Amino acid sequence: MILYPAIDLKDGNCVRLEQGDFNKKVIYKNSPLEVALDFEKAGAKVLHIVDLDGARTGERKNASIIKEIVQNTKLNIQLGGGIRSLDSISFWLELGVEKVILGTAAINNRQLLEQAILKYGDRIIVGVDAKNSFVAINGWEESTNQDSFEFCKQLELIGVKTVVYTDISKDGMLSGPNLEAYKRLAKETNLNIIASGGVSSINDLKSLRRLNIYGAISGKALYEGKFTVEEALKCLQEELYRA
Repeated sequence: MILYPAIDLKDGNCVRLEQGDFNKKVIYKNSPLEVALDFEKAGAKVLHIVDLDGARTGERKNASIIKEIVQNTKLNIQLGGGIRSLDSISFWLELGVEKVILGTAAINNRQLLEQAILKYGDRIIVGVDAKNSFVAINGWEESTNQDSFEFCKQLELIGVKTVVYTDISKDGMLSGPNLEAYKRLAKETNLNIIASGGVSSINDLKSLRRLNIYGAISGKALYEGKFTVEEALKCLQEELYRA
């Protein structure tokens, strides 16, 4: 299982939200580049970045910061937040981002999703953000009547390989991931599932690993010292040998 340390960007700062609420944010002192470099120094190979401004407005307010991280690290970056057109996808991939995550666009514009998969293949990831099992869009501020599990099955049928599945109620709460949801996804689909939301301990990572989950995103737990990147990577390596 792959560990994805996370950086959420808001107004040029590295922040964490609680349950996706823009009014409940913590701003961390270090610059986003310093945080990325620390993750890389600790052994991380990948990085999950969310442009929260982009998620709300569709604008690229944090492009210069993301470019700085691309140019000054060797991390493979997956980026989400406000990517809603082929032009936007190509902009980020040409900038040096390894993979892009489509969220709102994937549910509102199926044609765009299909075109993106046709053109870029597995460099396209879909972010499925679930609120009470229903898909939420536009920076999690709007709920839909689309069942998140059925949506994942549809994504697999049209060629999506990887999904970041976030349980919004768990995000930023350090209360543990929604293991039942990930168990169901692993059982009912062949997607690469990246778990997001609630990871608070090494034991949470072990639990996800045992469900054969592809990857896990961790933000707040790393920032607040619940565990380190080094500890997580060591644990996942040990779990791999036990499997």
